[in-house]
Amino acid sequence: MKYLIASSVLVITLIIGFFFLPASLLSGKKIPYDDEQDGLSKQIVIRFSHVVAENTPKGLAAQKFARLVEEKTDGLVKVEVYPNGSLHTDEDELDALIDNDVQMIAPSVSKLTNLAPEWGLFDLPFLFENDQDIEETLSSELGHRFLSLNENKGIIGLALWSNGFKQMSSNLNPLLYPDDFKGQRFRIMPSPIIAEQFEALGAQPVEVPFNQLYTSLQEDQFDGQENTISNIYSRRIYGMQKYMTVSNHGFLGYAVLMNKEFWDKLPKEVQRDIQEAMAETTSWMISESQRVNKEQLNLIERESSIQIYRLTEQEKMEWYQALRPVYQKFLQTTKDKEMKEFVKKRMDQLETN
Repeated sequence: MKYLIASSVLVITLIIGFFFLPASLLSGKKIPYDDEQDGLSKQIVIRFSHVVAENTPKGLAAQKFARLVEEKTDGLVKVEVYPNGSLHTDEDELDALIDNDVQMIAPSVSKLTNLAPEWGLFDLPFLFENDQDIEETLSSELGHRFLSLNENKGIIGLALWSNGFKQMSSNLNPLLYPDDFKGQRFRIMPSPIIAEQFEALGAQPVEVPFNQLYTSLQEDQFDGQENTISNIYSRRIYGMQKYMTVSNHGFLGYAVLMNKEFWDKLPKEVQRDIQEAMAETTSWMISESQRVNKEQLNLIERESSIQIYRLTEQEKMEWYQALRPVYQKFLQTTKDKEMKEFVKKRMDQLETN
C-alpha cells in the first residue's frame, strides 16, 4: 500500500513539475542567462538620449539597436530611446552621461573636441572622398582607437556611426566659390576645426545647439549653415534657406558612448549581447544613411523652392585651396603620428587629382 501511495505522489509531482517548467525549456529555447547571477534578477534599463528626429539615420539606428538588444537578451535589457533632445539637449547630454543620468548618448564627433582635440580629425573638410572611404576609415584600427579616447573621463565608446556628408546652405546667395562666403554668419557645431573652416572662407561662425537651429533661423541669427540632407529635411531647414550646395565637403559622424562605470558593472554576457547588437546596427546604418540622404534630397527637390547647386570638381578644388590652412594648423597641433600620416595622404590625393 505504501508503495502505491509513494508512486501516486511521484506521478503527481512530475505532472506539477511539467506544467510549471519554464517555457524556454519546453520549447527547447536556449536560456542565455543564469538567474542566480548577481544583478540579473531585475530588468536592466539603459536610457539612450539623442537630439535628432526619429526619422533620421541616427534616430532610426537608435530604435533598431533597442530592438536588437531586447531580442538578444530575451527582454532582460530594455533600451529606452529619448529622441529630439526630449531628455537632454545638445549642451548638457555629455554631463548627463558622465553623471549617469543617462547611460548612452550619440553626440556628433565634433562636440567631443572639448574632451579630446584628436576628434577634430573628422571635421577636416574633404577628408573623405566617398561613402566607402568613410566606412573603411571608421572600421580601421585608427577608427577603433577613438572608442577608448575618453575612458579617463568615465566614458566608453561602443561604435562610430556615419550620417554621411554635410552640405552648405545660405539665405543670401549661392555658395559656389570661396568668395561667396565672405561676410556671412554660419551656424556651426562646437568645433575649433569647423570654426577655422568658416574663418578661412571669410565667414563668421556662430555656435548654436542643434535643438535651437530652427528657431535661430526663424529669428535671422545667422545666414547659413552646414548639415546632412537628413537633418536639413527633418528640421525643414530647406524651407528657411534660399540656396543649397551639394558640396560633400564635410563628414557628420556620431560616437555612441556609454557611462563606463555602468558598463563595467554589466555581466559579461550582457556586454557581449550589447556589442553584437551595436555591431549589427552600425553595419546597417552605413547603407541606411546613404538611402535616407538620397531619398530626402529627392523630396527636397520636389517639395521646396530652394535652389540646389552641385559642386563641380573644379569648384571643389577652389574650396580646398582656400581651406588648406585648416589642414596645416591641424598638422601643427596634433602629436599623433598616425593621424598626421592619414591627413598628409589625403592632402596628396586632393592635390594630385
